[in-house]
Amino acid sequence: MNLHGLRLFHAVVRYGGVTRAAEELNISQPAVSSQVKKFERELGIPLFASEGRRLVLTDAGMQLTGYAERLFMLEQDVENFVQDFRAGKKGLIRLTATYLPSNFLLPGWIARFKQMHEDVELVVSTTNTRMAFDQLLRYEAEIAVYGGSGITHSGVHWDELFEDEMWFVVHPDHPYAGKEIELREMVAEPFIMREEGSATRERLVSLCTTNNLAAPRIALQFNGLNETISAVKAGYGANFISSLVVKEDVQQGKLARVFVRDVQLKNTIAVCTRAGEVLSPAAQHLVELIRQEASLMK
Repeated sequence: MNLHGLRLFHAVVRYGGVTRAAEELNISQPAVSSQVKKFERELGIPLFASEGRRLVLTDAGMQLTGYAERLFMLEQDVENFVQDFRAGKKGLIRLTATYLPSNFLLPGWIARFKQMHEDVELVVSTTNTRMAFDQLLRYEAEIAVYGGSGITHSGVHWDELFEDEMWFVVHPDHPYAGKEIELREMVAEPFIMREEGSATRERLVSLCTTNNLAAPRIALQFNGLNETISAVKAGYGANFISSLVVKEDVQQGKLARVFVRDVQLKNTIAVCTRAGEVLSPAAQHLVELIRQEASLMK
């Protein structure tokens, strides 16, 4: 179908005649009349009938007018969407995050983002480090927010936000609570940790390997951070974890730190994207907000 002809036909109907349509479209009256007649011939359907000097719509013309109105309203909706998408006001952001930022940082950050960008849809998944980068590189996510060691990953651009300390924690009644001990003593304790693929668990194992110690015994394994903390609070085992997660519990006396000699590890919080790719406008706004929020935590 000749959309230009349809547009002229719709203009004649909308403005009530050829003369007014020509004025609104800033083209000559004969050109409008000629194009509309040509459009009728192409369709093989009469759209107008003459009543004296006045044009009236045929039944087919009335029905076609309804379709044309819906089509051009949809066209306007598309144009509005494109403008809003370019401005970052609309869009879909798929974000994946490891457990630390997903549980303790992202809820507040995302809430503030949604207050400013209500029409942007956000889909957030929480997983371990290995799966987070897999999702990013498989185009299942546009952004990954990571908490762990400052590792590098092929094809991933890193934007480091800040660092926090890694702590060993136990129940306040544990014999090591608040004491300074050797690493070999600490890793002899039963540990409650997350599943394999967790960056924190891998760092603990790596720490033991570096110091020629056997890997710690993982006495309990959970798929979430809160579960591992709850088990230690209940009085069993030890945990190696980001201070962001347990700082408040330590301050309130629900958990206690164990100070391990010559072990001062940092946790890197980073926002990651696919290297060499430009983010969608909405995703760019989200990353900018995350940077601003993270700068307040340094």
